[in-house]
Amino acid sequence: MRYFYLFMSILMVLQNSFAQTRQDMSKNETLSTNLHDAKPLSPEKLWELGRVSPEVISPDNEYLLYSVSSYDLSKNSLSKIIYLQSLTNRKKSVFLEKDASIIEMNENGDVFFLLDGDIWLRNINTGKEKQLTKGEKKYNNVKFSPDRSYILFSRKVQVKKYYSPIKYPDLEKSDVYIYDDLDYRHWDYFNDGTFTHPFIAEFKEGEIRNEIDLLEDQPFYSPQAPFGGKEDFTWSPDGKSVLYVSKKNVGKEYALSTNTDIYRFDTETKKTKNLTEDNRGYDTSPSFAQGGDRLAWLSMKTEGYEADKNDIIVQDVHSGLKLNLTAHWDGTVNSFIWNKEGTKIFFTAPHKGTIRLFMVHVPDNLKVRSLPIIEPLSGEEADINGIVGEAGEGLIVTSTKITQAQEIFYFDFQERSLSNLSKANNTLYKTIYENKVESRITQASDGEELFSWVIYPPNFDPDKKYPTLLYAQGGPQSALTQFYSLRWNLQLIASQGYIVVAPNRRGMPGWGEKWNKDISQDWGGQSIRDYLAAIDDISQESYVDSDRLGAVGASYGGYSIFMLAGVHENRFKTFISHAGLFNMKSWYGTTEELFFANHDIGGPYWEIPDHASYNTFNPIKHIDKWNTPILIIQGGKDYRVPIGQGLEAFQAARLKNIKSRLVYLPEENHWVLQGQNAMVWQREFFKWLEETL
Repeated sequence: MRYFYLFMSILMVLQNSFAQTRQDMSKNETLSTNLHDAKPLSPEKLWELGRVSPEVISPDNEYLLYSVSSYDLSKNSLSKIIYLQSLTNRKKSVFLEKDASIIEMNENGDVFFLLDGDIWLRNINTGKEKQLTKGEKKYNNVKFSPDRSYILFSRKVQVKKYYSPIKYPDLEKSDVYIYDDLDYRHWDYFNDGTFTHPFIAEFKEGEIRNEIDLLEDQPFYSPQAPFGGKEDFTWSPDGKSVLYVSKKNVGKEYALSTNTDIYRFDTETKKTKNLTEDNRGYDTSPSFAQGGDRLAWLSMKTEGYEADKNDIIVQDVHSGLKLNLTAHWDGTVNSFIWNKEGTKIFFTAPHKGTIRLFMVHVPDNLKVRSLPIIEPLSGEEADINGIVGEAGEGLIVTSTKITQAQEIFYFDFQERSLSNLSKANNTLYKTIYENKVESRITQASDGEELFSWVIYPPNFDPDKKYPTLLYAQGGPQSALTQFYSLRWNLQLIASQGYIVVAPNRRGMPGWGEKWNKDISQDWGGQSIRDYLAAIDDISQESYVDSDRLGAVGASYGGYSIFMLAGVHENRFKTFISHAGLFNMKSWYGTTEELFFANHDIGGPYWEIPDHASYNTFNPIKHIDKWNTPILIIQGGKDYRVPIGQGLEAFQAARLKNIKSRLVYLPEENHWVLQGQNAMVWQREFFKWLEETL
């Protein structure tokens, strides 16, 4: 009998082997076809990709509305199509071919949407469409009250007592701004006394009446400036109150603080209460559980530290009792949603080079002694960037990979797997070569393990030698995960024939709170040594041409390039720095969010003149060692890293007779948002590498 089992075992092994061989042959055949038909990703092809964004899920979880925006480079503008997709049979149809944003869908299939600041209605079954508001007043970030008798929305208003442009009657053609305090400019605009305020109003049969400005005559923002949206305010489930986020500071105090709070406005008494007065850091994203008995929000405890550990706080609405659900967890939360029963919270967070999905049970008793277990749901296969909502036995989420733009997926709880819903770019992906991507562990100079993503060029051959680029991430406390960018696209860079190594150096979330904090006031220290360790490690590989190494990066990454240019000891043959900090003293004197500079640099240069931030870690202190070609890119409306930084660096390089080039984008801010400008950016980027590497 044992011979029978032995024979059967051998037979099964042979069958599995043959089956695996057939699978491998089929896989190789598919791969061969893909390699034959696909081409390396180009800047033009990158901008052909549809930009997918979720809108809403229907109340019965039967339908998903999502949008796909397409960029027309010739017109330098976007067009948008909104699709209606069944979550049961996965069939989709075009719902709207307009640049609209969906507000919500009700039980009858009525979809409310915003178009050019007005509210419209369209039914998914009949297709009938109706404009509900029309007039001079426009609406943004609209949310209906639970019974749809009121709306909550935002609008820009002029607060005249805070700031009003001064005009001299006899100098009508003058164009002058005059300020007495800070916060005179932010991100990419000068403060003209306009603030975004939250409003509530009656909404009856499409007519809006009795608007109430919740911050009337107050020089505060809600949603937050410059990127806040609908997540910054919400209705209570009973419709009797509104919660909104605001940083109620003015002038210099606004520039020095991160103390945003969550305020409760009572719709009956018209009184406002600060719910998070005891916390001095960021408090954001208020969200009620079903029924309204529990409230959750995101919270950072340290004032002035924008990259502090972000925790989920849950509060019992009736007793006021609070519990930090993630205090014991060595990670930082990006975003979260409640489950339908109000018993669990799903959240996303960076973890070891990938943004992952997690779950935590909310205790019935918030006085628990033992904190709840944080349960990981997704793995390292892709970033989970956002959670749209629950549907069936899973979640609707958005996801990216280094070789895949954002799409919408269904995450199945039982299988712990992703299935693609939107598929907006599947046809294009068939024409694009999917680069090989690997993770790599390096020993840092202090003995710690250093994780990197490595992206290889198309048709990578380990017997050949390739020019290799070190990618330096910005932030400095930004996670480097499986992101997909229209500018700093690692697949695109590798597709031009380069190996790209992207280290998770000190300061990046996803590797514990200490790792994240270690970069503050040490910008030019261990993180720069991490970069050198990563490039030295991969340079040991036979396929890396160590005579053709380059380094590229933006923001803190641009600062890293300026620092490396003075300390790299001839490792690199070329550099590219975009929006980099070059002179830490002049940067401190011109940047607008001073809370960031005070925390991460240590404070004003006149108070700490001997601090390493202004000396050893200041790129201008190493300019005498610059000897390598450098491309410098600078936006004219970049008030985070103002124009002087790029100009100073370019002038120094040219006066030292170093091959250098300045690409100046007068209408761009810290980013590059206009399509044709972005295309010039790509062309100059790769032309420089061709010339110098």
